[in-house]
Amino acid sequence: MIRYGGLAILIAALVVLALLPFASSFVDDWAQRDVELRSQLVFAAAREQIEEMRAQGDAAALDALFGRIAADGRIAAIGLCEGGALTLATGGMPERFSCEAAPADEAAGPSPIALDGQAALVTAHALEANGVGAARLVILHDLAYIEERAGQARMALVLALVAVGFGGAAIASVLSIFILARWRHSVRQAIEDVREGRTEEQGPSDTQIAEEIKGALGELELARRQIDTVHTVWNPETLQVALANELPGSEVIVVSNREPYIHNRKDDGTIQVQRPASGLVSALEPVTRACGGTWIAHGSGSADRDSVDADDRVGVPPAKPTYTLRRLWLTDEEQDGYYYGFANEGLWPLCHIAFVRPIFRESDWRFYRSVNEKFAEAVVAEAKRPDPIVLIQDYHLALAPRMIRDRLPNATIITFWHIPWPNSETFGICPWKEEIIDGLLGSSILGFHTQFHCNNFIETVDRFMESRIDRESDSISLAGHETFVRPYPISIDWPPAALEGQAPVPETRTTVRERLGLSPDIKLGVGIERFDYTKGILDRMRGVDAFLTEYPDWKGRFCFAQVAAPTRAKLASYRNLQAEAEALADEINARHGADGWEPIKLLARHHEPDEVFELFRAADLCIVSSLHDGMNLVAKEFVASRDDEQGVLVLSAFAGASRELSEALIVNPYDAYAMGQVIHRALAMDSGEQRERMKVMREQVEAKNVYRWAGQMLLDAARLRKKERIMRLIDAKERRTDRKGERPTDRRRKPAA
Repeated sequence: MIRYGGLAILIAALVVLALLPFASSFVDDWAQRDVELRSQLVFAAAREQIEEMRAQGDAAALDALFGRIAADGRIAAIGLCEGGALTLATGGMPERFSCEAAPADEAAGPSPIALDGQAALVTAHALEANGVGAARLVILHDLAYIEERAGQARMALVLALVAVGFGGAAIASVLSIFILARWRHSVRQAIEDVREGRTEEQGPSDTQIAEEIKGALGELELARRQIDTVHTVWNPETLQVALANELPGSEVIVVSNREPYIHNRKDDGTIQVQRPASGLVSALEPVTRACGGTWIAHGSGSADRDSVDADDRVGVPPAKPTYTLRRLWLTDEEQDGYYYGFANEGLWPLCHIAFVRPIFRESDWRFYRSVNEKFAEAVVAEAKRPDPIVLIQDYHLALAPRMIRDRLPNATIITFWHIPWPNSETFGICPWKEEIIDGLLGSSILGFHTQFHCNNFIETVDRFMESRIDRESDSISLAGHETFVRPYPISIDWPPAALEGQAPVPETRTTVRERLGLSPDIKLGVGIERFDYTKGILDRMRGVDAFLTEYPDWKGRFCFAQVAAPTRAKLASYRNLQAEAEALADEINARHGADGWEPIKLLARHHEPDEVFELFRAADLCIVSSLHDGMNLVAKEFVASRDDEQGVLVLSAFAGASRELSEALIVNPYDAYAMGQVIHRALAMDSGEQRERMKVMREQVEAKNVYRWAGQMLLDAARLRKKERIMRLIDAKERRTDRKGERPTDRRRKPAA
């Protein structure tokens, strides 16, 4: 015991000695950066005043300004070098200081200098000549505080590592005592078994169980490292390898209302395959290709029934099938009640808080419940093993997790809610809130786009359900089942398939402007959405109106193209939105248009992905003005399309994407004047700033792509399955221990079988 404790203390001492130089080096590097930053801040704050005073020849004012700057305790002196000579300096400047000691190039960084025997750094910044000759501002930085901070850092390191050493020694001592006691107990038990003539009972030995637990814990830690690493390049191959390593032989079933491929019959009788314009499909379809398995969805195409086999299955993608699409059939009445009614007239406006009153009907709820039952039964029918991994998508299927859990208790169910989750007061409007929450808590893992939405859900459960909430692990236990609530920001595939075959940006700009009837020099803004009242289409048009009103010189020089695909035409709110958008576009064009030029071009039709990316690449700016959005993949698609690192993204603060793409110009879409100001700023932004912003955003989208989104969920599922396996092993060990713990006399008293 003493040996292990002493060894821990010795190791800690060696670590202290080894790390002391690194601590000093770290403080020195920090000091260098601190000096550079402070020097730049001082120069940026005083530059205009200094240049103005020099131009006016006001030496007294300059001297007073220098004195105020040098009042900073970390600035030893400040001076002015003109023509290679020091013409003005504060009192702390060394008598023998020469302007040659200052760095000739600002980019070279600070230069060391001796200041009354103490170390110092000198920086220099070029001033505008303004007719009075070139000059440089030199700043001497006192580094006395650096030595003090370095000493503090070394002392803190020593104390921390000493504490770790003694702690390690204590832990090693306790562990050695515990291990020795267990070993002695095992020896005594073995001797007693031999004396009593007892043989090993059936089942795995303690050693075997311990080895299995150790192996499972190792696998769990490996999965955690794979999820948490920021260096993993996520792509289909990475995802396949992760699944093969972490979920070997597992069955993956995707469940959603929207199908990834639709078969429609054309007027000439031939069948055409379409991919729907859906963010969910755009995000999840590449994942399903990489994972394989089965996708269960509602068959809505006019030729869907003609394209499936006798079991309602079809291999997709059509050209090279890699997974199975299982279709469900709904009657028009079911579709109206479940999809258009409860899901889109009830839950959609409720969760988006877009000032459209949600409508709840008892008949819609009954259809919603029965259709969720159909999806749950389809999952059970398609499952080839008792513990599949089931990925349930979106608000259409809130009841399905619990229904599947009741039928497949060993399934790992991951539900992803693609829209926002409102606060508990808002969700309390729903008459069936308890049933929806209970349905979702049938999941093993429940995912949202942001931590904010996770917090809202947990608060909603806390308010309306009798459950146990562990806020440290963000988990909820209900009826003996634990659900983990996690943020998984959704994204797009990288590189996007729609980017393949795209013409160079200059050529695309010319092509698109010719198609829209615009002159080559006109700046182009784009917005690409469905006709949905949550997307802020009217608000961005009002922003364009405010922009042209405030900056009329842009008339004839800027055009905004709004692509809006008609959707959910059965619902009056969507039909009315399209009519209102068309009327507003006509009104703005009448107010600002002239000589054949119109500021807004409203393109109310579906655009294929390659058409969308062509518009993105031709645009100078893209406006995403969602009034409330879980994520909004349009913003990420625009960023992904700009391999030229140009273009400006104007992004709503109420879209989940704004939490990741902070280099966009963030705007409140409800403020038309602010929107107009941001449009003006975007159009005036130089190419260098555009490149810096776009480069950072592209790196973000590339690193956190859709494969990482899926990988995080699936690897979390792997971790959860391994935890459950460990718990089963521990239970087996405890049962084994209980049986061994029975005294021989007790056993002899039991009657024979």
